[in-house]
Amino acid sequence: CQMLSIKRINTTVGQEQQAGMKEKQVLEDSEMRLARRDTEALFQEQPETGNPYLEDTLLRSYLKTHLPPKVLEEVHQDLERFGNRLLTKIQPLSWECELNPPVFRQFDAWGRRVDHIHTCSAWRRMKEISAEEGLIAEAYEKGYSNWSRLYQAVKLYLFSSSSGGFSCPLAMTDGAAKVIESLGIPGSLKNAFDRLTSRDPEKFWTSGQWMTERRGGSDVANGTETAARKQPDGTYCLYGFKWFTSAADSDMALTLARIADAEGQCTQGSRGLSLFFLRVRDEEGKLNNIQVQRLKDKLGTRQMATAELWLQGARAELISAEGRGVAAISNMLNITRIHNVIGAVASMRRMISLSRDYARKRVVFGKLLKDHPLHVQTIARMEVQARGAFLLLMDIVRLLGLAETNLASEQEQLLLRLLVPVAKLYTGKQASAVAVEAMESFGGQGYMEDTGLPVMLRDALVLSIWEGTTNILSLDVLRSLAKSQGQVMAVFLSTVQKKLELASGTEELSPAVQRAREAIRSLQQFMAATGSERPLTMELAARDFSYSLARIYTG
Repeated sequence: CQMLSIKRINTTVGQEQQAGMKEKQVLEDSEMRLARRDTEALFQEQPETGNPYLEDTLLRSYLKTHLPPKVLEEVHQDLERFGNRLLTKIQPLSWECELNPPVFRQFDAWGRRVDHIHTCSAWRRMKEISAEEGLIAEAYEKGYSNWSRLYQAVKLYLFSSSSGGFSCPLAMTDGAAKVIESLGIPGSLKNAFDRLTSRDPEKFWTSGQWMTERRGGSDVANGTETAARKQPDGTYCLYGFKWFTSAADSDMALTLARIADAEGQCTQGSRGLSLFFLRVRDEEGKLNNIQVQRLKDKLGTRQMATAELWLQGARAELISAEGRGVAAISNMLNITRIHNVIGAVASMRRMISLSRDYARKRVVFGKLLKDHPLHVQTIARMEVQARGAFLLLMDIVRLLGLAETNLASEQEQLLLRLLVPVAKLYTGKQASAVAVEAMESFGGQGYMEDTGLPVMLRDALVLSIWEGTTNILSLDVLRSLAKSQGQVMAVFLSTVQKKLELASGTEELSPAVQRAREAIRSLQQFMAATGSERPLTMELAARDFSYSLARIYTG
């Protein structure tokens, strides 16, 4: 009986313990649900932007100030429409391009070499949109005379951050069209020019520029090994290896090569380089005696196919005078460098717009970020960089528009020659710095891939490398000074002084005018002090000198 009593007591105790544990579990589950519910409500607001044209007050102010009223009316309507299309249709395609980068398939299932570069449907749609919006055509139709180039630049600026990387093939396409136009659009190239500048998606072509080979990028005079052999029909077959070909899915390309003589010998140096036009594929879609070795594994701009190519008798047409290839591509470099500036300014604007919107939503330490003076100061400093870069860009494309319609004075042409490398080298650096600073303004979220912010940082980093690094372009600035025998510098100083005279009448600007004049005096003192050591001293100072030119002009 005693044993049974003990068992009953143990059973009762065990049941009570089980019941107690169940109650505790139910209580913990209930608390967990409450805690999870509270946590789930603590999400961060996603930064968003609206119509990029309507929200860009500086852009709209600039156009209102400079464009003739009739042009402004038409341009405003189109840009508002385009801004809505960017917001609702094009930006989603941009993210698709990032998520679906190009894929290279070298062989088919049966072992046959096909060298097929597959791009996603969003990338192909970007090409169609570029034609529909006249992103290249606008500059060549000249519907707004000297303002056409500026109008094109504004559309490219709005498109750039939503293009999914398609701005790069557009830059090279514009450059190729410019080269062909500068050659007088010879009959054999008319079809290519018409396609490069077409608004019809079915006809529109994009172009590559195949300059970089294994021995270097900017040093094409010593780095180009590709040989061209003349054929009985007057065309050429190209043999060589192109180390870095952006937009490898383009329809055509312009490339440098050395013409081989009867003994197979080629003239070395820049005098041996000629410019060639080639179709990448024939009418049936087969590669033009080109083999794709591999796609480049890049830090950024992954949306675009960049490849290493073997030219194994690629059929091409000589389009420059023999040995004048470098001179022939100078127009292309000018255009692609301006596109680089457009990309840099657009990148800064996009990052700052997102940062500003986030500051209106994110609460830290009991108040919105926008109510923290230090945070606002940080955004303001980025804004100053972006505004200065924007105004520099607009002045360059304004000058280019004048030059292309034969309305530019000699002084304006000299100024354009100087400002293009100055703007490219400086805005490339600005874009990287602003991207890093803007990313930091989001805290840890800025470092998360699925926010899309790291993509913008990676893509911005190439802007100081493509189309000439900072040092290469700084030396190009010095060349422009030397070639003009000082005329370029005289025009620069005269132009800046005129701008300062206009500003000096406004009292609020007088401290800034004074600082700009002090900077000019320092620059002049430096140039006067170089004396007999000028070449070496100027080369060592080339980067700082170019930065000074950029800061003074944007100021």
